[in-house]
Amino acid sequence: MTNLPLVDLMGQYKKIEQEIDHAVLDVIKSGAYINGPEVKAFAEDLQNYLDVKHVIPCANGTDALQIAMMALGLKPGDEVITPSFTYIATAEVIALLGLKAVFVDVNIDTYNIDPSEVRKAITDKTKAIVPVHLYGQCAEMEELLAISKEFNIPLVEDTAQAIGSDYTFSNGKVQKAGTIGAVGTTSFFPSKNLGCFGDGGAMFTNDDELASKLRMIANHGQSKRYYHDLIGCNSRLDSIQAAILRIKLRHLDAYSEARRKAAHHYSSEFQKIEGILPPYEASYSSHGYHQYTMRLHGIDRTALQDYLTEHGIPSNIYYPVPVHKQKGFEGKFEQVGTLPNTMQLTEEVLSLPMHTEMDDKTLNYITNSIKEFVEA
Repeated sequence: MTNLPLVDLMGQYKKIEQEIDHAVLDVIKSGAYINGPEVKAFAEDLQNYLDVKHVIPCANGTDALQIAMMALGLKPGDEVITPSFTYIATAEVIALLGLKAVFVDVNIDTYNIDPSEVRKAITDKTKAIVPVHLYGQCAEMEELLAISKEFNIPLVEDTAQAIGSDYTFSNGKVQKAGTIGAVGTTSFFPSKNLGCFGDGGAMFTNDDELASKLRMIANHGQSKRYYHDLIGCNSRLDSIQAAILRIKLRHLDAYSEARRKAAHHYSSEFQKIEGILPPYEASYSSHGYHQYTMRLHGIDRTALQDYLTEHGIPSNIYYPVPVHKQKGFEGKFEQVGTLPNTMQLTEEVLSLPMHTEMDDKTLNYITNSIKEFVEA
């Protein structure tokens, strides 16, 4: 086969090309490029989809995290508990705001923050907890919510990789990822499960007062033009991206199902191969499979990646260096223990092509290539 894409954005676009093109052209013809009707309509559509009171669009997922922490009133020196096994943006905004990141370990099976480690990390300086719904699966929100209520510490959900995923509580109640804590944040980076054609992000909350602060901070701290009651920033989702997202939101559940179908094809084959541990699916969360990330035991990861590259199959490591080992974070954090699961996962994980356009021919080629490598 010719070189395969890690993410097939063009294949997805081709299926909705006319809808997208018309929507973009309509915005251009309207002249309403910033905070136009499409932005408001998208926010309403996403509110209805998530069943949340407020969606506040912004410029990107990193801004969403920063604005959320600013709206919660966090001050320099406050501690924020979060995993080190995540993308840098989660912790980056903590450092940018002069807060102290407190890194805790993750569950070895789900790759998500371990609530028991969160509990160990709480001090009188802890002012927020930021769970990351990594690779598309929710963290253990029921236990984290209990901790949040017990200690009166808000949860900021990083939902950049899990928008659309469902969390099921022990009483049967179901909520969408990002709508459970005080505030949820997401990114609409093009490769995300709900992605635009540039940068974009949003925040979600059921708290009216917090929603008002989020809107103001994202808009230079103003609720009325030229009257700035808060220190804010300039973080806007432009109208063209909103128009694209409105269309793609209608397909999000189908996109998630296509990803799950591809993931289950992978897993059914890899369960037969010694040394490959397919992703674990928790009973409490649906999995959006933003990434298909498996673990390797006794298999040379570098050699496997080289072999796959030779056969036109891309792969990636999310993430080879945890945040607490990044040079830029030297002296800017605390950690609880040695984070053994985090360190183990950085040595074991490997992500394969995952997108909405995977077909059986492609999946079989990838799985057979891996079998050939392992059996050689």
